[in-house]
Order: sequence, then structure tokens, then C-alpha cells
Amino acid sequence: MTLYIDPPEWPGHGTLWSHLVSDASYEELHRFAAELGAPRRAFDRDHYDVPAVRHPDAVRLGAVEVGSKELVRRLTAAGLRRPRAARTPEPPHA
Repeated sequence: MTLYIDPPEWPGHGTLWSHLVSDASYEELHRFAAELGAPRRAFDRDHYDVPAVRHPDAVRLGAVEVGSKELVRRLTAAGLRRPRAARTPEPPHA
């Protein structure tokens, strides 16, 4: 039961973001995020978006730093990956 966080490399809303995941359960992830002070709206399918300013706090609380590819690999191996639904192509215009 480990929580993982990738580096804050994802730009958005004027800051950089990390992804926080669990290799055990969403329940564990939600508990950790609450302890971190992350709002529930920061949860996106299978991870929490964590602003760069909170990254050190997550690590201090016990999240293990890993690269983004390793984070996805561990999430997938745990069976907790929820990929975005594939977009249905639009029909060709007649």
C-alpha cells in the first residue's frame, strides 16, 4: 500500500501539477488526499491533481516520488487505471 506522486511537470491554470495515485485502493487515495488538504474536485478518474506548491507536503506525508511513466505503470499494475473513454469519431459530412 503505497501512494505515488510524479514531478510537477503538467502545466495548467498558471501553475505546474503532479499526479497522486495509490497502488491499493481509491479509498486509500481519498484518505491521503484529505490529509493533504486536497479538495475532492481535484480527483480525476484515478488520480488527484496536486499543485507544485503542495508536492513537498505530499512527499513529507509519505508519497513516493516516481516518474510519470512509472506512476502510470504502477497504477495500471494495481488494476486502478481508468483511462479516458475513447472518443467516437464524428461521421463524415455528406
